[in-house]
Amino acid sequence: QVRLVESGGGSVQSGGSLRLSCAASGRAFINYAMGWFRQAPGKEREVVAAISRSSSSTYYADSVKGRFTISRDNAKNTMYLQINSLKPEDTAVYYCGADLTTWSGPVTTNPSNYDYWGQGTQVTVSS
Repeated sequence: QVRLVESGGGSVQSGGSLRLSCAASGRAFINYAMGWFRQAPGKEREVVAAISRSSSSTYYADSVKGRFTISRDNAKNTMYLQINSLKPEDTAVYYCGADLTTWSGPVTTNPSNYDYWGQGTQVTVSS
């Protein structure tokens, strides 16, 4: 069992920055891959970024490449998402997920492979 808690969301203007955090507990943090997902009103959940257990591999959606940076600190049981150059289309609820069971491939991007989710944190970007 893993508990995940996101924080760091807020309302910012276009071009601004945010740093999201996801604190994990309940299992050894090194034992699961992590990912950030987002869901806008009326849209399906989509992957934003993912990171492997040892941070050796990362994945970014095309829409966020060059602007978002995913990282994790296994000693602190925390994953981060640094978001720069925010755009209105980035507005969504951002969720962190933990994948304890998928070991094939460098990272996991399919939401169905994630076993635990946080409650989400709202990111709102205004013009």
